[in-house]
Amino acid sequence: MIDREQQVLDRIERQRRRPAKVREERITLSHGAGGKATHTLIEAVFLAGFGNPLLAPLEDSARLRVGDARLALTTDSYVVSPLFFPGGDIGDLAVNGTVNDLAVSGATPLYLTCGFILEEGFPIADLTRIVASMRAAADRAGVTIVTGDTKVVQRGKADGCFINTAGIGIVEGTSDFGVSAVQPGDAILVSGPVGEHGVTIMLARGELDIEADLVSDTAPLNGLIAELLAACGGVHAMRDATRGGVATILNEIAVDAQVSVVVDENAIPVRAEVRGASELLGIDPLYVACEGRFVAAVAGDQASSALAALRRHPLGAEAAIIGRVSAEQPGMVLLNTAFGGTRIVDMLVGDPLPRIC
Repeated sequence: MIDREQQVLDRIERQRRRPAKVREERITLSHGAGGKATHTLIEAVFLAGFGNPLLAPLEDSARLRVGDARLALTTDSYVVSPLFFPGGDIGDLAVNGTVNDLAVSGATPLYLTCGFILEEGFPIADLTRIVASMRAAADRAGVTIVTGDTKVVQRGKADGCFINTAGIGIVEGTSDFGVSAVQPGDAILVSGPVGEHGVTIMLARGELDIEADLVSDTAPLNGLIAELLAACGGVHAMRDATRGGVATILNEIAVDAQVSVVVDENAIPVRAEVRGASELLGIDPLYVACEGRFVAAVAGDQASSALAALRRHPLGAEAAIIGRVSAEQPGMVLLNTAFGGTRIVDMLVGDPLPRIC
């Protein structure tokens, strides 16, 4: 049995080592879902075309030196449907998502840009509401929107409103974060219950006869992360669990750091409403997007202090240690199930939740 399991693991590892190649002739929705198709597209097309040492780490932000200053720069686009949903809208989602990409890179977010692509006929009242939401989110996060752009396309050529943002922040000190710094013995923490945003968006579309008392977890994480870094010097990597969910982040850590990640299913915080809706939809909460949660790899001997720091903050009150990093079976994410077994957690395949951010 052990030999057979090892053969399966070896086969998976050989497959992963093959050069990335996009086999489809046209873009599909899966290419934007954050899972395997997205990673293949990035490696085979964008890295091949734009490859350089600053882009190669594929962190949530690029870290740059400008004179004596160390900066973090990120960009993102938002195409969520519906535009307004329980707990937020496309406006605060755009601000929070950009702030969080900077924060998980160890930067203090400072300034944002915003570009609007608007469809002919889009209501001015809705645009005004979105802008007000963005302003309120920026104020909460302590950042300023300093420049932007607006384009209008013909009716039917977009979906109401798309937003692109970029953000810049300052990196203090000398510490670098990144999955390449993750080491065997590290603990894996998640800052709160997972899957709330993706399930909320799915139910908000009104296409399913499912009712649940859920709101999106969209929130700026820079304050929570600042408290974690102040209390714990052993943080090796952080990523916010957006498209592809926690499972995809864990796979990125395992592959990029050439370690394995072993996770305890019973330790993963999932609200009963998310678990119930996910079971009805036939999806796994580990693959469902969050917009106010992050995953951190922390030195094992500092895991307890890191967890305590997270739980002192309102956004981290339900944080948990969900697993550990091992040197065995590098590149794999293994889940110890609630039934006492173990299974492989692969990267997201397909597109179970389109247009969630």
